[in-house]
Amino acid sequence: MSTKIITEHPAWQTTAKEERARLVEHGGAAWLAVWNHRSEHLALWPVTGDPAAEQPPVAYTSPIELPAAPEQAAPLFDELVRLGTVARLTNPSLWDAIVTAILRQVVTAKQAARKHRAFYTAYGRTLATAAGEFATVPTPETVLGISDDGFAAVGAKFNRNALRAAAEAYLDRGEHWATLDPESLIKELVEVRRIGPWTAAAAAADFTGDFSIYPHGDLAVRTWARKAAPALDFPSSDSEFESMWRRWAPARTQLHALTLFTLTWGSNDLNGHGGPSSI
Repeated sequence: MSTKIITEHPAWQTTAKEERARLVEHGGAAWLAVWNHRSEHLALWPVTGDPAAEQPPVAYTSPIELPAAPEQAAPLFDELVRLGTVARLTNPSLWDAIVTAILRQVVTAKQAARKHRAFYTAYGRTLATAAGEFATVPTPETVLGISDDGFAAVGAKFNRNALRAAAEAYLDRGEHWATLDPESLIKELVEVRRIGPWTAAAAAADFTGDFSIYPHGDLAVRTWARKAAPALDFPSSDSEFESMWRRWAPARTQLHALTLFTLTWGSNDLNGHGGPSSI
């Protein structure tokens, strides 16, 4: 059975060898992740830190975990099953997940990727790797020191207040947040000023790897479902779509798989470029 990787996180880049690569921080070290679509293999190398340290976690989800296809949804499920097993590099950094979700507010995935790279390059730590240069997430302390003009210079003026509020809250409660279950984490995050339910759920799903808590009425989920099965008549409103989605996948593991596979279909369809986003 084939394996596909989900590259919905805007940190994924296409290398000169047409591979997909990303830098993550785990256990006090920076790791380079490279996905070779020909061999369907994800390689991980430490860029800093102990070469013998524990690698960042990678989750694999089989199409067996998808719910039984409702008759009216068969065209969509047929497309999703063709993906084979889905691999996902779980984001080891809650802070990165929060910053990424904030930067994705109100822009397309393509715009979010540009903003993400500009913000990280300007204010994060840039490291040279075998796949090129990659930047880490700016620390909360760094974010609190960025001026309004500094945010505007990298296209993040709209996000400045949310990022500052998140940085203050993370310095105060970040270690506690990292110990929470997905639902509790969402509840804590929405208490932060300028972080709404969509941002909180997207960040929590990114960090925990649990897509049963993802905002299922999200524009990205609805867009990829429609593109994967254009003959289906999907509800137009977020709430109606989410209700239908949950009926199709009543169990938590099924809801996770259905959402993960749909987002994977979209990230593979566009090879990580373009696509919708939400707030």
